[in-house]
Amino acid sequence: MSLVKRTDRLPFILDDILNTDWFGGTSNGQKIGFNTPAVNVKESDNDFVIELAAPGLVKKDFNIELDNEVLTISSEVKKETTEEKDNYTRKEFGYSAFKRSFTLPDTVDIVDILASYDNGILSVKLPKKEEAKVQPKRLIEIS
Repeated sequence: MSLVKRTDRLPFILDDILNTDWFGGTSNGQKIGFNTPAVNVKESDNDFVIELAAPGLVKKDFNIELDNEVLTISSEVKKETTEEKDNYTRKEFGYSAFKRSFTLPDTVDIVDILASYDNGILSVKLPKKEEAKVQPKRLIEIS
């Protein structure tokens, strides 16, 4: 897939890439850490698919929101364990969070967006509007 030819159809990819400061934050000052999941974006004739690598999470750990044409995928997980023995208490806790946002093109049918999570991969299917789908080649008769 060539981004040079398809930037008009995949502007949300460029938003995410160009707004990233590769040294620990984004252009708007939002810090990102090592736990920010990798994202793949695929385009077919009928849809776009965002795949986000997030192993170790479960479906309920994700929050997917659509506000205007901005799709935001986020997660916040807090874990705490306590072990008490005769003369000591061990308490451990962990916290991990991320947030990724994508500006969707006008060609996405926002009513029929679907998401699934399987084997550590969150997939968000963004179907294209009928008028945006690639139409098959046809012969036009001259009258």
